[in-house]
Amino acid sequence: MVAMRVHIATDHAGFEIKEQLKADLGSDGHDVVDHGAFVFDAEDDYPSFCFAAGEAVVGEPGSLGIVIGGSGNGEQIAANKVRGVRAGLAWSIETARLARQHNDANIVAVGARQHTYAEILEMIRVFLAEPFTGLPRHQRRIDEVAAYEASR
Repeated sequence: MVAMRVHIATDHAGFEIKEQLKADLGSDGHDVVDHGAFVFDAEDDYPSFCFAAGEAVVGEPGSLGIVIGGSGNGEQIAANKVRGVRAGLAWSIETARLARQHNDANIVAVGARQHTYAEILEMIRVFLAEPFTGLPRHQRRIDEVAAYEASR
């Protein structure tokens, strides 16, 4: 495992999990940067936290990000609004792995209400450790999406 900078964000739904992840990923040697929520607020909104994590990931090549919500869907959508973000929703070890291998995802979204903490931690560790394959067919597809994004 290569230690890296990891940007993390959540709303109230993943607040406690985020706090646990910061400790566990820090113990793994990662430099975890928290983009909120910073206090538990059952009425907070996830977009601003996800935008901040996405901007940080894009602004720091080589870093990766994690966004957490109840399902992870809204957080993935919000993060993907940041130009240059490729956020994938992980709902299994294999989807976490493939997000990195095939899509060179730079952010993983997870649903705090969909998995146990142990499952979430394992998916995230797999995501952080897995390299992009760099195969031409995968890079071609990533380039096609990036060209579309840049033209809009």
